[in-house]
Amino acid sequence: MELFLPMLALGLVTSVHCISMCGPMVVTYALKGSEDASPAGRIAPNLAYQGAKIVSYMLVGLLLGTVGSALDLDAIRPYVLVLAGAFMVVLALGMTGRFPWAARLTPRPPRVLVRALSATRRRASDDAAEGRSSLATPVTFGLLTGLMPCAPLMAAQLSAAASGSPVRGALAMLAFGLGTAPLMLGFGTASSLVPRRLRERAMVALAVVVLVFGVTYLNRGAMLLGSPVTLQAARAAVLGGSGPAPAGYTIADDGAAEVRLTIAGVRFSPDVVDVPADTPVRLIVDRQESNPCSDQLAVPQLGVLADLAPNQTTVVDLPPAPAGRYTLTCGMGMMAGAIRSGSGGAASDAAQSDPPAFGAPPAGSPSCACCANSGTGESIEGEATISDGIQRITIDATNGYNPNVVRLAAGVPAEITFTQASGCMAQVMSEDLDFFEDLTSGPKTVPLPALEPGEYGFSCGMQMVFGRIVVQ
Repeated sequence: MELFLPMLALGLVTSVHCISMCGPMVVTYALKGSEDASPAGRIAPNLAYQGAKIVSYMLVGLLLGTVGSALDLDAIRPYVLVLAGAFMVVLALGMTGRFPWAARLTPRPPRVLVRALSATRRRASDDAAEGRSSLATPVTFGLLTGLMPCAPLMAAQLSAAASGSPVRGALAMLAFGLGTAPLMLGFGTASSLVPRRLRERAMVALAVVVLVFGVTYLNRGAMLLGSPVTLQAARAAVLGGSGPAPAGYTIADDGAAEVRLTIAGVRFSPDVVDVPADTPVRLIVDRQESNPCSDQLAVPQLGVLADLAPNQTTVVDLPPAPAGRYTLTCGMGMMAGAIRSGSGGAASDAAQSDPPAFGAPPAGSPSCACCANSGTGESIEGEATISDGIQRITIDATNGYNPNVVRLAAGVPAEITFTQASGCMAQVMSEDLDFFEDLTSGPKTVPLPALEPGEYGFSCGMQMVFGRIVVQ
C-alpha cells in the first residue's frame, strides 16, 4: 500500500491533464459513432476505453517492475525519484500555460505511436460514416494510451520500476489508472457539459497540486542522496529545532557507541541521535510496526541501507564518522531524522549491559511520550497488599504502566511483578532501586527490601514511560 494510495492520488490530481491531452482524441475518435446511441450504448465505449487503458498501464508496470527487480534499485532509487520529481515540476509549469519552455520540454509521441493512433482514427471515422460503432476502436485506443509519452504517466512508470517487484509495479500502475478513470469517464460521457473556462481554471489549480507532488519526489530523492538541501533542513533553519530531545548513547565493552531508536507510526523516536565522532556506532532499532515504508533504515552519507524486521529489534552498525550531521531516513526517503556526530551529546561510561542513566519523569506526570496514557498527565494509583509479611502488587506493562503510581508501606519488604511486554516496554529499570529487568520472555518479579519513606522512580529501558513508587 506504500505505492498504491500515493499513485491513486497522483492519478486523481493529474486526470485534468489527461482530459487536456487525451480527452479530445477520445471523444473525436475512440467514441465516434456512439453519439446517437442509448445511454448504455454511450457508456460502453467509455468503459471499454478505460478498461483497456488500465490493462495497458498494468502490463507496462509489470514489465518495468520486472526490469527493476533485476537492477540494483537501492543504488538508482534516489535518481529515479529526482527524475520523476523533475518531470512533474516541468509538467506542472507547462500545465499553467505561462511557461512555454516547459510545454516544449514535454515529450512528444514517437512516429510509430502516431501512425498507430492515425490508423485508429481512420477506422473510427470509417465506422462512423457507415453507421457502425465498434468496441474494437476504443479498446485499441486504450491499449495505445499506456504508451503515450505523458509526463505524469512517465513519473508513475518510474515509480513502478523503482518498486523492484513485478507485482508491486503492476499494482502501482493499476492505482494510477484507477485514479485517472473517474474524470475521464465523466468527460467522455458528458464532455459537452464541461465549460472550457472551467477546464482552464481547473488546469491551473491542479498544476499546483502536481507541483507539490513533484517537489515531494525531489525531496525524497535528496533525502536518499544525503543532500543537505531538503525541505526538513529548510524547516529546521526557519523554525529551529523542536520535538523530543536527541537520544544519548552508551559505550559498549567493544568500544562502540550504542543508541536505542524506536520506529512507530512511520516516525523515528527520537528523530535526532547524538553520537561521538570517529567511533563505531550501533543503532538498536525497535521497529514497532510492519508498514512497508519503514522496511529499511538508511544513512546515505555513510553508505548504510539496512533491512529492518517488522515488530522486532534490529541492530544496525554504522562505521566511524567525522564530526557532522548525517541524514537518517527510510529506504523510500519518506522518514526524516538526523545523526549528529561529535555534537557533544551525553554519554554514559556504563556498557550496554548496564542500565542507562535514569531520567526523571515530567513534573506531575508519570506518563509517556509514545505509549498508553501519554500526554494526559493522568496518574493511575495502585496499593500493594500484604501477605506473609511481604507486600505484593502486579503492574501491567503491556501498554504503559497500570498502575503507574504504586503505594507501599514503609519498613515492609515488597515484591513488584511486571507483566510480559515488548517494544518500548521491553525493559523496566530503576536507578533509585538498582534494578533492570527484561520483560520480553515473560513476567518478572522484582524483590525490594524494606524501604524508607519517600518516592522512587522507575521507567522503561528507553526512558520514555515513567512511574513512581510512593513509600509511606
